[in-house]
Amino acid sequence: MSFLSATLSRVKPSPTIAITAKAAELKAAGRDVIGLSAGEPDFDTPQNIKDAAVAAIAAGKTKYTAPDGIPELKQAACAKMKRDHGLDYTPAQISVGTGGKQTLYNALMATMNEGDEVVIPAPYWVSYPDMVLLAGGTPVIAETSIQTNFKLTADQLEAAITPKTKWLIFNSPSNPTGAGYSREELKELTDVLMRHPHVWVMSDDMYEHLAYDGFEFCTPAEVEPRLYDRTLTCNGVSKAYAMTGWRIGYAAGPVEVIAAMRKIQSQSTSNPCSVSQWAAVEALNGTQSFLAPNNETFKRRRDLVVRMLNDIDGISCPTPEGAFYVYPSIAGLIGKTTPTGTLIDSDEAFATALLEEVDVAVVFGAAFGLSPNFRVSYATSDEALTEACTRIQRFCASLT
Repeated sequence: MSFLSATLSRVKPSPTIAITAKAAELKAAGRDVIGLSAGEPDFDTPQNIKDAAVAAIAAGKTKYTAPDGIPELKQAACAKMKRDHGLDYTPAQISVGTGGKQTLYNALMATMNEGDEVVIPAPYWVSYPDMVLLAGGTPVIAETSIQTNFKLTADQLEAAITPKTKWLIFNSPSNPTGAGYSREELKELTDVLMRHPHVWVMSDDMYEHLAYDGFEFCTPAEVEPRLYDRTLTCNGVSKAYAMTGWRIGYAAGPVEVIAAMRKIQSQSTSNPCSVSQWAAVEALNGTQSFLAPNNETFKRRRDLVVRMLNDIDGISCPTPEGAFYVYPSIAGLIGKTTPTGTLIDSDEAFATALLEEVDVAVVFGAAFGLSPNFRVSYATSDEALTEACTRIQRFCASLT
């Protein structure tokens, strides 16, 4: 009998982290690797946020805090939910965790029982199914398609729901596709949920502020207020505020669920970093003026990548509404062979050959539950993106 927990056999390590680590290893060995695998903005954290952290250190705000966040940050989250979505929450309805991932994980650990099902649209963020499995639940994957721009339809949601369904995990704009749901598209999904009162929705809004071409973000409880009492709205400061390493996420929802999440956090990590919490207060309460110019940069990069990838025979790349990812299809390249003799029989084989032969790191689509595709993060410089896409063009042209 293995000394390790049998739970580990149900999950796998994060492919995105593994690929990013492999790219860093090759780069350290002297290879000219361009990494397009990490979901991390290349912008620096805004100065006002850094100043707030320095001020917190100077003021001695470096001690333990309440397990799930300081009152000031919970109040800032409440103010943000009211300001951006017209939703009223009290601090007792807010949980602050060590990154958005922890808030999602805590919620699943606090609510899942054996046999419970969670509907997850594919392609999905790599951690969703494994977190459900760790919590003892069963992921039910609802596959979308490139024909609907990778968005879940009402019929697909209806078909995925069973008497055992506890949650729908919803992510817009999406990681890995960048797809954003319009108010009308989201209303069609919430109409389905209203017919199934036993199903709750866990809305991952982490990319809320990263939206382009006039796309207007909305969240489920905002679109359908009757879902308020069975919605957990999850967010954080990592992406839009370029604070990935600060590790602050938060969730807003019913008091009972938030209290259960607090209990789990109190016996696992306890409080998030105190200094990071004060920085996050400034992020939510302070100026948002940097968001628009940052988004203009992201939009330019998105357009560059979409154009260069669509110039490749065998690749089809939709234009996403938000986030900083594209999710092109390589259906037209399956079955071809690289100059070194590698058969491209899957998107994993494509991504592996791309890294080994032209030093470009991307994440293969199977990691996100939908193939044959790959994910590109365009959260890096125009120069790096241009060079990377040129290498991908050259690589694909060499296939026979």
